[in-house]
Amino acid sequence: MDHSIINRRNLILGTAAAAAALAPSSYALAAQAGPGTWQPAALGTKLTLTRMASPAWLLAMWKEIDDKTFGAGFDCFATDAVCNLGVADWHGREAIRANLRAFIDKGMTTNHDVVEYWDAGPFKVFHGIVTMRFDDPAIKTARPTMTHFFYMDQADPAKVAFWKGSVGPTEF
Repeated sequence: MDHSIINRRNLILGTAAAAAALAPSSYALAAQAGPGTWQPAALGTKLTLTRMASPAWLLAMWKEIDDKTFGAGFDCFATDAVCNLGVADWHGREAIRANLRAFIDKGMTTNHDVVEYWDAGPFKVFHGIVTMRFDDPAIKTARPTMTHFFYMDQADPAKVAFWKGSVGPTEF
């Protein structure tokens, strides 16, 4: 069987399984709770995802990263947002901006392509492919898939309060 073929059904099922596995535990977050801390309890236990066109805030954020400008596109984050990308644990909009800049500026240029975007109100799912072109010609261009979960701020639903995501692997 060829495991390199991924159809839409398997992709959606895999994304849903990843969402369930990565969704923050209300007990774990409640233990860390403090003023301004994101709480998942408002999400309840069931959400309906609707496939939609990617919103302007998401496209603006990726554009800031791809253009290496790291400006207003990051205003989609609440000031106290938390970001967990792989092993990263960044707290605050400015920390997210600074750490992504430091990572991207280490010798690569990226281009983020949207494959699909799903919206469930306070919870959003993004799937895409990032093209990573390295400054070192000895490192070949990589195009790993990415999946990101955005939990919107309860006080300001237009802002991202919690971002969990993964990219890759870039090779086996």
